Formats: sequence, structure tokens, C-alpha cells
Amino acid sequence: MHTHTIFAINGPVITVNDATSFKMLEMVYVGHQKLLGEVIQIQKQQTIVQVYEDTVGLKKGDPVFPTGEAITVTLGPGLISNIYDGIQRPLLDIESKHGHFIPSGSQAFPLDQNKTWDVTVFLNKGDHVNPGMIYGELLETSGFKHKLLIPPNVYGTILNIKKSGAYHVLDTICEIQTHQGIETLNLTQKWPIKTPRPVISRHISHEPLISGQRVIDTLFPIAKGGTAAIPGGFGTGKTMLQHQLAKWCDADLIVYVGCGERGNEMTQVLEEFSNLIDPKTNRPLLERTILIANTSNMPVAAREASIYTGVAIAEYYRDMGYHVALMADSTSRWAEALREISGRLEEMPAEEGFPAYLPSRISQFYERAGYVENLNHTHGSITIVGAVSPQGADFSEPVTQNTKRFVRTFWALDKQLAYARHYAAINWNESYSDYGHDLDGYYREHVAEDFNTFRQKLIHILSEEAKLLEIVKLIGSDVLPDDQKLVIEIGRVIRVGFLQQNAFHKDDTYVPLIKQYHMMRVIVFLYEQGLAYVSEKKSIQVLKESSLFERIIQMKYDTTNENMNAFDDYIRIIRDTMRNID
Repeated sequence: MHTHTIFAINGPVITVNDATSFKMLEMVYVGHQKLLGEVIQIQKQQTIVQVYEDTVGLKKGDPVFPTGEAITVTLGPGLISNIYDGIQRPLLDIESKHGHFIPSGSQAFPLDQNKTWDVTVFLNKGDHVNPGMIYGELLETSGFKHKLLIPPNVYGTILNIKKSGAYHVLDTICEIQTHQGIETLNLTQKWPIKTPRPVISRHISHEPLISGQRVIDTLFPIAKGGTAAIPGGFGTGKTMLQHQLAKWCDADLIVYVGCGERGNEMTQVLEEFSNLIDPKTNRPLLERTILIANTSNMPVAAREASIYTGVAIAEYYRDMGYHVALMADSTSRWAEALREISGRLEEMPAEEGFPAYLPSRISQFYERAGYVENLNHTHGSITIVGAVSPQGADFSEPVTQNTKRFVRTFWALDKQLAYARHYAAINWNESYSDYGHDLDGYYREHVAEDFNTFRQKLIHILSEEAKLLEIVKLIGSDVLPDDQKLVIEIGRVIRVGFLQQNAFHKDDTYVPLIKQYHMMRVIVFLYEQGLAYVSEKKSIQVLKESSLFERIIQMKYDTTNENMNAFDDYIRIIRDTMRNID
């Protein structure tokens, strides 16, 4: 066998003097330690490889071993509750063998090979199978059924299949006669991380991903299978918002990718997820969570792999018919890794040094979200929520601007709101959602006919309030007519009483859609009654002194998530207060 050797080393990028033995995106092993790498460029006489591990210690002349395969992710039972690095090495397993630091070239099988799973088999010898067909299932965690799928592109007839029983992940379960020969199946599959898994069709989603956060569910909703960006400067609460979404959203499974974040922040994430209790099951949240940790001190090239590893795992569970939420924190670090690799390749830089293909890479990532019909005719979805960390909170920088092109929901975080302890610190004037129309039917059927009407009124009031506050800054509020003073007061009620939430309050940390609707109903009723009040030339100042606005602000704490009748009392209080003021 011909030996390939390193010709040049430039950080994580190495050059091999051979352009005939490799193919694009092929996985290779570099050096005597067999560091994992990937072919990213084939020139006239040379092959360029990016290495996903630290290249310290490599030297010219060290061997490079081709594999003929793309970089793949190993899929199977045991992914849930596990913690991986960007190239799917199980960190807890490596820690138990090597200590706190990952040695270069260390390899570990991603799944526990010693654990047995109680498998229930559905098919029999002689049955015909198609790609994506469910041939069995097992209980992966308490209450989470892992469905065993025929791999994509496998057609044929079952030659042999084991009976239901206890098996290890690499035990042969099924043998299928295909046109290419005999295909042997165990509990695992391998899939190239940069290749989307096939589906029958994609659909417009008419079902929201319910988070219990009023500013999201009501003002800027996201559909299951949708895409959202959370841009914000340092300290604005991007990670905290993703934690809250992971804990409370109604996805079946959470895949959390920490991409290039600080090590202490990732440690906090891992510790918090280990201790969080899933409010739906009262079991640990980790029992429906997969964590991928790629910190800022890990090799830069592995940041790119971590994003694709996460979405490939998410697609696997989507194919079982589950709704998966993928949290990527943060795509800016991923883009910075692309920039560094591009610089070492001496490619022509585009805006702010990012490569010219940055927009296409961002679009390829977000386009793997979607609500789909799987090959087995089940329906599943992947919702992608990507945090963006623009330097200096400058939303005009390339990563934020290109992300806006490819997502339909934009939750812009505001530093002033965050410092004022307004959670979630989503700026209602800069944020938007394109899913309102798609979800209108769901709100009409499951919540109330006029849900979207109230939503539009709240957005309109907040927009008017923003314009009036600019005038107030210049000339003061005394010159405003009472109807405009009312808009400012109602805007404050919406901001403080509706949009701001208390993550430590038992009834305010998560608010069901029906309660959000009734809160909107009360606020809109207050506004309409206030307009009628000021139209009779009554003083808005007297109304402010009645403490009615403060009473409505407090309703988020004073009403439970079960007692919707309490909101009729607020309607009565508003009506009586307006009537009794002379």
C-alpha cells in the first residue's frame, strides 16, 4: 500500500503531496497518533486536509492514512443522556479512562458496548423491508422509545431476524437480502454528518413550538420545524434563553450543541442540565437531552464538525417520528472557525475576513430544519435555534446579517433590557417572526378565535409607544394629549406585566397559551376602556393614581396557570374602576 506523508503543516491545515488517492470530504487519519482529519480541497498535485484535533507534535514526513469514507456519526441507543465532543467522542467515557484531558488521537466508541437493551422485534423472516421502516423498538430512557430503523437506501427481504430479547448495540439483529448482497443490521447506523438524511416530503408547519415564554409564544412564535436566531452581545442572556427553551418547550428531544463557547460556561451548562428536572415527567431533563460540548480551547476545526454532528443526530430521531429541538450556541464561533481555516488556505477573504461561502454554509445548516414526512410515513420535525454573538452587539456584522436571510424568527436580545433584569431580554422593536400567519389556524382551533387579533393589537401599541417615547425624550410627557399618555401607560403594562417573566416564580416561569391569551384579553380591554375614558375628557392622571395599571401588571403573579376564571374578575375591576372615577 502506498504511504502518504505530510508535506506541510499550517495549524490545523496540512498538505499531502498526492492528489490521486483521496476524494473530497474523505475521512483520514493523520500522523502516528492517527488524528482525525477531513479532505477539504484537492489541488492539481496536492491534497489539503483539516485536522479536528491539536496538531502539536506533527512533523513533515509523518504518515497520512486514507479511509475511503466520509466523516460519519454513529447512531443508536445510548445517545440520549450522553455528552460528546465535536467529533462524537464520549467525554465521560474518555474521562474515566484518561482523566480530565483528552489525549491526542484518542478514540472511543460513541455508544456503550457492554450495556444490553431489551429489544422488541416487529418483523419476521421473509418480510419485505423498505428504507426507514421501523423493525423494532426499545426503551432508551424512562419513557423514551427508541425505534429501530431500516437504514436509508436499503431494500430487500429479511433472511434472518432475531426474536425479541436483550442485545448489545453491535449484536446482529437482522440480515437482509438486497440486490447488492446481504446487509447485516445491528442496533447502530453510521451516517455522513454533512449529508442530510432523505425524507419523502417537506411541509409547512402549522403547529407552534410552545415554550411558555410569553414574548416568544405570543409576539414572535416559532413553528415546529422552524428556524430562529438569538443574536445578542455578551451578557444579554443567549445561553439562559436556550436553557429555558430546552427545559420547557414541547419538543420530544433536545440536542444542545455548545460550539466554541468558554469552558466555564459549558461546564455550567453540563452541571445545570444534569440537575434540571423535566417538568413534564418529573425525571432528569438529561433523559431527553443529548449534549455536544466543543469549548473555545478545543481545536478550531472541530467547531465546524460539532454543528453537523448535532444536526445529523437530530435527523436520526426525527426519522423515528419525533419533534427535535436543536440549540446551537453559538454559530458565530462556528463562523470564526470557518474564517480561520479559510485564512490558512489563503482564500480570498470577503466581508470582515469571512470566506465568500459563509452565506451558503449558514443556509445549508438552517435548511436541515423542517417539518417532514419521513420514509416510514411518520411525521417529525427539527427546530433549529441558533445563538449569534456579534462583536460589540453589532447586528450589521456578516454572521448576523446572513443568518437573518435564512431564518424566519429573529429574537434580538438587548443589553439594556438584560442589565435592567428584564427577562427575556428580547427587544420587541427589533425582533420579528414570519410564522404568525402559518400558526393562525392552530391558535384559532386550540386557543381562541381572536388570539391573533389581540397579538396584533399588542404589537401595534408597543410600536406606537416606541415612537412616543422618542418624543418624550425631547420635550417631556406633559405636552402629550391624554390618549397618547394612555398608549405609554398601556405600553408599560405590556412590557412589565406581560413581556417580562420571572424564571423563579412557579406560575410565571412557564405560562400556557390559554393564560397568555387571557392576559392579552385583559390588557386590550384595559386599553379600549381607557380610550373611552379619555374620550369623555376625563383625566388620565386620576386613572394612574387609582393604581389600576399596577393591579393589571401584577396579574401574572396573582393568577395561577389553572384558574382562567380569575381573568373575568380583572375585566370587572377595570369596568368598575373606570365607572367610579369622576
